Amino acid sequence: MIIAFQGEAGAFSEAAALQFQPDCAQMPCPGFDDVFRAVEAGRATFGVLPIENSIGGTIHRNYDLLLEHELKIIGDLELKVVHSLLALPGTPLADVKQIYSHPQALAQCDRFLRQLPGVEVVATYDTAGSAKLIKDSGNRGAAAIASERAAHVFGLEIVETAIQDFKDNVTRFLVVGRAGAEPSHEAPANKTTIVFTVPNEPGALFKALSVFALRGIDLTKLESRPIPGRPWEYLFYADIAVGMHEFKCGRALTHLAEFAPSLRVLGSYPSRLVRVASSIAMAESASTAATSAPTPTPSGSPS
Repeated sequence: MIIAFQGEAGAFSEAAALQFQPDCAQMPCPGFDDVFRAVEAGRATFGVLPIENSIGGTIHRNYDLLLEHELKIIGDLELKVVHSLLALPGTPLADVKQIYSHPQALAQCDRFLRQLPGVEVVATYDTAGSAKLIKDSGNRGAAAIASERAAHVFGLEIVETAIQDFKDNVTRFLVVGRAGAEPSHEAPANKTTIVFTVPNEPGALFKALSVFALRGIDLTKLESRPIPGRPWEYLFYADIAVGMHEFKCGRALTHLAEFAPSLRVLGSYPSRLVRVASSIAMAESASTAATSAPTPTPSGSPS
């Protein structure tokens, strides 16, 4: 199994790939579109792509690429992101004059960066790629914001760690693959991602969302994106917490297709996020039931 990801070895996307399949071979790619092309061409089995961050928000480019390509979403996962400042060994923070990293990482460490007056901040294509740049350049006045693993990969020293603005910094990743390439060991689908349009008329979006509300289907995400070439018209991406194999999901999508000008299923897959949430909910429900259950009455005693 080969999993493609954007960036260099040591990138957070590589960590997500290893979380999805610990014993996989990795294929670093320069850009997100290169990940899609590698999977479509069969050079990689799956691709792992960041889709949203709990601080920085949605990575819109990957939503656009999902629509441009024919790959299916076959899973998703979360990765906790811890940013570190890396430099050549022996470089103190006071000597750092330039800091390189991906724009998302720079935004997630804004508070730390604003405490460094006179330091130039430079955006690059990748966090781990920035670490490689420091290693290759030999510049002792430069540092990179990347993962601790990137420090080990490129022989750098961790100057500061956990420099992100918020402790709970989590990125959600999608796993994409060709149709029929889903891992056989995965659980049944419990999440479906769709993209649709609605007529430009009052109440159209309300009507679209009602097909899920009427059937008790939870929408875990709703995102709008402009339609290229059609100003002020939008695509709506939605994650629904139910698999396509369930009767109510099929009925809801059939109902939506009756009045949505376009509707496409981007994937129906076993979400690790939904499975975790369901397990927590079941445990809480069982705990509540146990504490609220009536105390058994001893045999022979009045009830």
